[in-house]
Amino acid sequence: MALVTSTEMFKKAQAGGYAIGAFNVNNMEIIQGIVEAAKEEQSAIILQVSAGARKYANSIYLRKLVEAAVEDSGLDIVLHLDHGENFDIVKQCIEDGFTSVMIDASHYPFEENIRITKEVVDYAHAHGVVVEAELGRLAGVEDAVKVKKEDATYTDPDEAVEFVERTGVDSLAVAIGTSHGAYKFKGEPRLDFERLEIIGKKLPNTPLVLHGASTVLPEFVELCNKYGGNIPGAQGVPEEMLRRAASMNVAKINIDTDLRLAMTAAIRKFMYENPSEFDPRKYLGPAREAIKGMVKHKIKDVLGSSGSNLK
Repeated sequence: MALVTSTEMFKKAQAGGYAIGAFNVNNMEIIQGIVEAAKEEQSAIILQVSAGARKYANSIYLRKLVEAAVEDSGLDIVLHLDHGENFDIVKQCIEDGFTSVMIDASHYPFEENIRITKEVVDYAHAHGVVVEAELGRLAGVEDAVKVKKEDATYTDPDEAVEFVERTGVDSLAVAIGTSHGAYKFKGEPRLDFERLEIIGKKLPNTPLVLHGASTVLPEFVELCNKYGGNIPGAQGVPEEMLRRAASMNVAKINIDTDLRLAMTAAIRKFMYENPSEFDPRKYLGPAREAIKGMVKHKIKDVLGSSGSNLK
């Protein structure tokens, strides 16, 4: 088994009507929890590294941890750059051994987004690496990505076709109403499935990606708040909506906030119940188990990708 690109994973996901979970990683315990869950479920997985993760842990450290996870688990794993800000960062991550990269030029005008993305695609493909890009802008906050609600825009289906044809990008992140962070909706959650269906029909061979797709699981929010947290009104994407999206050409669903909440809830609970404990292994162990349990749930009940590593 090895670090691989997402090409074959996405083909199988599209044919099978499920999605691959793309989980953001920041340290060893997060990686271990995700990979242990995927191993038990025999699910394909993508581990992705954001700007904040690179700043916190350094992409080289994370790559080595992911390589250890491949060796330990026997799984094929995609190592993906999430929200690459520019060509230089993408180039560096390719040189560091990433097998998949995202160039996010969605905040530029359409023609500039195409120009930047095409430059990245040409370089990445020459080095055997696949590329994800974004068209449309998601609201919310995630590490270096900060977009006000009034600046968010949905993906135009006709522009999506032109964008894919002119850039040669391997997968496309679309904006249909999801958003980054723990506060995705005020009021009733709504995704534009009609728009998603049109894009899928116009681009049947292009895997689509949903960013900002954490559910913000209530049990973890409640645990955080019970043990000293202050996360009022957090609301994510309902799981039934994600299951529906996974059957509509969405081959990759990004999950980050749910990982943070699961880990923080477990740590808060442990520290509250064990105030004299100061061994990091004692509270990071339960945090790792909380992540593992949450990821297993996502794989089985939301993404539908159990057994996909065997297909």
